[in-house]
Amino acid sequence: MTLHVTGRRADGWHTLESLVAFSRGGDTLSLTEGEPLSLSVEGRGAAASGNIEDNLVLRAARHFAQRYPGARLGSFHLVKRLPVAAGLGGGSSDAAAALRLLACANAISLGDVGVIDAARATGADVPVCLMGRGRMMRGVGDELGPLLALPPLIGLLVNPGEAVATKEVFSLMKIAPGAATGFGGHPKLYPGIPADALIAALRKGRNDMEAAACLLAPVIGDLLAVLSAAPGCRLARMSGSGATCFALFKDCRSAARAKKAILRAHPFWWTKTCALN
Repeated sequence: MTLHVTGRRADGWHTLESLVAFSRGGDTLSLTEGEPLSLSVEGRGAAASGNIEDNLVLRAARHFAQRYPGARLGSFHLVKRLPVAAGLGGGSSDAAAALRLLACANAISLGDVGVIDAARATGADVPVCLMGRGRMMRGVGDELGPLLALPPLIGLLVNPGEAVATKEVFSLMKIAPGAATGFGGHPKLYPGIPADALIAALRKGRNDMEAAACLLAPVIGDLLAVLSAAPGCRLARMSGSGATCFALFKDCRSAARAKKAILRAHPFWWTKTCALN
């Protein structure tokens, strides 16, 4: 919901300050316990998911197995509904789901150091996805704030069908290794914050990757303009490194009307109304 790029470490990793929120009804991952470790993928986004052996679900499972020798593994099945390389954290959420399933199968707490370490080793965004609830993420994804219990927000997600590579967006930002941007100062949030106060705080935030992403995919700027102009829109912003954008609406009816209007003009765009929290 916000993404402030605060600098770049000497090792090349960019540091962030970001409020991460989640929606229901994305990808679905299931596990058949006791079978050899494997993954099958189906669904709208399956073809774009790439080589199965490189999938974050299997990567997470392997890191889990390294930390828990003799752990009960199994066969994963992924129904891929979210677009790929879309700034939605779909792959990271899938990996976190794999760790949750394996932890449950082996009677291990999600807070166990081995599970958390496996999440960190799998990818920078995986640890924040473990609990699947809104919280602040800082550093390279290794510094997590407390769970915020955000109020449900009515959202509309729209992807114009153009993949944007995170690495290319960061490259265009031209932040030198070891440099700080001075772009921190995230609005203060607290557990139980009311919806109106949260919206006001979000308006003071931003997505620092938005300008660079718009250079790579100008359609993002067009999409943000369409969302911002929709009746009932309270906030429109790019999600992650793009090209998906989201809008927060005053009610479900306004979000549904905006979705219908967008699909009428762009029938091949991916859209999803949801509650974000």
